[in-house]
Amino acid sequence: MPLRQQIAFYLEDIETPIGRGLNLFIMGLILVSSIIFVAESYAIPQPLQPWLDGIEIVILGLFGLEYLLRFWCAEDKLKFVFSVYSIIDIAVLLPFLLGAVNVGFFRIFRWFRILRLIRFFSGKTLLGYVSSEDVAIVTRILFTIFSIIFVYSGLIYQAEHAINPNHFTTFLDAVYFSVSAVTTAGFGDIVPISQTGRLLAVMMLLSGVILVPWQFGDLIRRLLKTADQIQIVCTQCGWAIHDTNAHFCKICGHPLPKPNAIDPP
Repeated sequence: MPLRQQIAFYLEDIETPIGRGLNLFIMGLILVSSIIFVAESYAIPQPLQPWLDGIEIVILGLFGLEYLLRFWCAEDKLKFVFSVYSIIDIAVLLPFLLGAVNVGFFRIFRWFRILRLIRFFSGKTLLGYVSSEDVAIVTRILFTIFSIIFVYSGLIYQAEHAINPNHFTTFLDAVYFSVSAVTTAGFGDIVPISQTGRLLAVMMLLSGVILVPWQFGDLIRRLLKTADQIQIVCTQCGWAIHDTNAHFCKICGHPLPKPNAIDPP
């Protein structure tokens, strides 16, 4: 297999040891990068700051290398550049590429790094296939809620911390506001005062109203679809969910055991 095809395979594969290890490594970089930025909203000892800056530069450099490899491996490069994942990657790398320019606005894009984890929630996990499509949908719903709160908390913190430091002192304060807003608790003790912060709060609520019910609709449609299905394990491939009147496996076509044949005597 040519080198480019091998690299493309392992960047997407999460089943072979090499592919799984590579993607676990990328996921680890994403989490470490996000943790560093959360930590920087607190008082960090001065000797520790250069180490965190160095780790950040290394991680961003690896992100850039990954993006270049994905671009090189892409068959349709124009389609790749304008894909959702590519746009997220560019938004993540933009502050790093503009590091020599003092443009504070672009710092907000660092909070989009967590969205790179979307790649790992497409019906299967790094530890293997999910047990059912229902679990995959629930996982995506939970990740959507987490992403909305995390990303918008970061953006609101960036917008409010400088002008409203008494209320938005740390990242946790922004998370507190986001959770109270998304859950409609509305305690009112922490509120954004800038136009940018208020706009982000509105966008956060709209994102939650649009994305979460839409995904819950997928789950409900899935549950209705599986209402007439039963669990009969195929002896050939192991697939367990089939229609009540099915005689052959929907995956491999192997004859299914009769229900009374798999029930205990």
